[in-house]
Amino acid sequence: MTEVQPVPAAVELALLEPAGGVPLVLSNASEIEAAARALAGGTGPVAIDAERASGYRYGQRAYLVQLKREGAGSFLIDPINLDHLRSVHDALEGTEWILHAASQDLPCLRELDMSPTSLFDTELAGRIAGKARVGLGPLVEEVLGLRLEKGHGAADWSTRPLPAPWLRYAVLDVEVLIELRHALAKDLEDQGKTQWAQEEFEAIVNAPPAEPRVDPWRRVSGLHRVRQSQQLAIVRQLWQTRDEIAQQRDIAPGRILQDIAIVEAALAAPKTEAELIVLDGFKGKGAQRNTRKWLGAVNAALQLSAQQWPAPSVPSDSPPPARAWPERDKSAALRLAAARHVVTELGERHNIPVENLLTPDYLRRLCWTPPWSNDDNPDAQAADEFLTTWGARPWQRNLTVEAICSAIATASQTGQAPQPLPSPSSQPDGQSAPE
Repeated sequence: MTEVQPVPAAVELALLEPAGGVPLVLSNASEIEAAARALAGGTGPVAIDAERASGYRYGQRAYLVQLKREGAGSFLIDPINLDHLRSVHDALEGTEWILHAASQDLPCLRELDMSPTSLFDTELAGRIAGKARVGLGPLVEEVLGLRLEKGHGAADWSTRPLPAPWLRYAVLDVEVLIELRHALAKDLEDQGKTQWAQEEFEAIVNAPPAEPRVDPWRRVSGLHRVRQSQQLAIVRQLWQTRDEIAQQRDIAPGRILQDIAIVEAALAAPKTEAELIVLDGFKGKGAQRNTRKWLGAVNAALQLSAQQWPAPSVPSDSPPPARAWPERDKSAALRLAAARHVVTELGERHNIPVENLLTPDYLRRLCWTPPWSNDDNPDAQAADEFLTTWGARPWQRNLTVEAICSAIATASQTGQAPQPLPSPSSQPDGQSAPE
């Protein structure tokens, strides 16, 4: 394939139609088998994307899968009535997948028995290459000089039939992923970062499925307002009731009952329907449809004994919030300040976001419970092994471990942390640096 050269930003063209037109949506086994054969006969990597119905349907299943491969063309697959897409997976065995923000799409693709053996994540490649904005649209615009028409990403993709503008949008999401991949790969090579990116991509491919969340009801927005254990019991019971209804009806939980309603009911502990329906979040038709169930959940929670109430918080092995360190452990606070300073410097030097240079949680853990006994002389090998255990990749450790240990030693010997560097005006796509 001809090498793709980035186009200057001034030469900006709107990408309104896929080169081969919008393909038909494939939904039955014979059509998908034919698509699989065509994909197997293609060459080079395959561009893949998936559309979900987040905010509309229960869970994160895929409602449309888009693929493009040189020599094969583009395909739209409707998996809604299929148990798997194993034939497509088998056809692509050993082929590099190109995805944008792979961690978002891989879970729903794995539900369809599709899983890569190697991949190239264009969003992550953009981060490592130091791009200012790494959303697909801005990245395509900067690197290829093309403007993608966006606007349907948050649509209800469970809608059938899918509107023609949505399908055009879906095809365009994979239209230039292959070209974008090659341009970013060239950029990474020019910066000497190819190995860094490869290690990141391999980590995504080999990452085990996420563990189920402990007490997922604790993620209710506004839970900080609920301070008593009996009130937490109401939150838990309402969340579980909502989740059961949402799963049965295949509707996003937030469309059944908003989080604000759960919190307000926990604080008010209503005894009657009249007391319940005047609370914020219970005045809409959706919430009132299940009024008796909500009141039953509140009453069930109120009947629990104190021994059955949930604990105020879930035990965690994570370090406490960094803002509490100066009071709880001054030495740890000094270590963290020195380590953050040097990691920020390294991030600026290598033009890479600090959260991609080294996961902030790993750094906090290293500084809270260091694998050495003397801060005047931190053990770099022990630090390397510590970070390896938590999942830091070799390139990250090679860049940071020695510098972190040296900075901590200096801070310990002088009793002073380096002055914080000025905060960058912006992070990729407007994200601020994590705590």
